[in-house]
Amino acid sequence: MQFLKKDTTGQASTKARGDAGEDEALAYLQERGLRLLQRNYRTPGRGGGEIDLVMQTPDGTVVFVEVRKRSRSDHGGAAASIGFHKQRRIVLAAQHYLLKWRRLPPTRFDVVTIEASGPHWLQAAFDAA
Repeated sequence: MQFLKKDTTGQASTKARGDAGEDEALAYLQERGLRLLQRNYRTPGRGGGEIDLVMQTPDGTVVFVEVRKRSRSDHGGAAASIGFHKQRRIVLAAQHYLLKWRRLPPTRFDVVTIEASGPHWLQAAFDAA
C-alpha cells in the first residue's frame, strides 16, 4: 500500500498525487511490454521541458509519455489539459533527450490518463510537427 504525503489540510499533495499517477502509468505500460528508459527527464535551464516517462517498445520505438491524472472530468478531462504549449515543451525536451543517441530511433508521443475508471493509453496522441 502506498502512502501519499499530506499537505497542511490533510489532503495528499499535488506532487504526491502526480507521483502516484506516474507509478500507475509506469506499471500499466510495463505490463504491456514497454521498458522504462528514464523517468522525469528535464531539460536544463529555466522554461525547459519535462517528460514524465521515457519508454521503449519491444521494436525499439522510443515513446515519450505525458501522464495526466484528474479526479474530475469537467473541462474535457485529463487528456484535454495537454495544450499546444505543453506539447511544444515536451517535444523540445524529447529533442534534447535524443541528442545523446548515435542513431535516432523511431519515436512517438503518447499520453496516459489516470481517471476514476483506470488508466487510458492514447498512443501517438500528438506529433512533433
